[in-house]
Amino acid sequence: MKIIAVGRNYIDHAKELNNPVPEKPVIFLKPDTAVLKDNKDFYFPEFSKDVHYEVEVVLRVCNEGKHVSKKFAHKYYDAIGLGIDFTARDIQAEHKAKGLPWELAKAFDHSAVISNLIPKEDFTNIQELSFSLTKNGETVQAGNTKDMIFDYDSLICFISQYITIRKGDLIYTGTPAGVGPVQIGDKLEGFLEGKSMFVCQIK
Repeated sequence: MKIIAVGRNYIDHAKELNNPVPEKPVIFLKPDTAVLKDNKDFYFPEFSKDVHYEVEVVLRVCNEGKHVSKKFAHKYYDAIGLGIDFTARDIQAEHKAKGLPWELAKAFDHSAVISNLIPKEDFTNIQELSFSLTKNGETVQAGNTKDMIFDYDSLICFISQYITIRKGDLIYTGTPAGVGPVQIGDKLEGFLEGKSMFVCQIK
């Protein structure tokens, strides 16, 4: 199982980080050791002083695919959840300034919170899912999948041109505006279509 993540997939988020709006999906990977599930606590890593939350809708891949055409892309994911792409923003800024990869800022252990996954058939319209994140009870991020620059099928099509997707892979589809730092003692809670999907305590 691998985690394929999408950067800058909401215009407002790209702008808040002073990044250009991408013409093609921005893709990076997290290893399976990044997964943090079952509402487990997140322990602030000693190598960073500035870890940020990024709430994202997550797809679960259900079939192996390479060079998937867009008209068949919907057959390659069967469930949807909510997650956090934790980012060591200080390390990311340092690496971006030097033209280096993001992995140390994005792929560290337990940097990928994941909720339980819900069959996509249980949603009325998966293209218009509202989701949000609260920190200590206050909403800090709110988005809707209709505002993604690249929709699910476009992402499946693009990713599979380069990387074979396999059953069980997770695709983190990007975060809306409002990302920000966490501190020890914070409590994060994610909501999808108004339903609480995960709770994550920062330790």
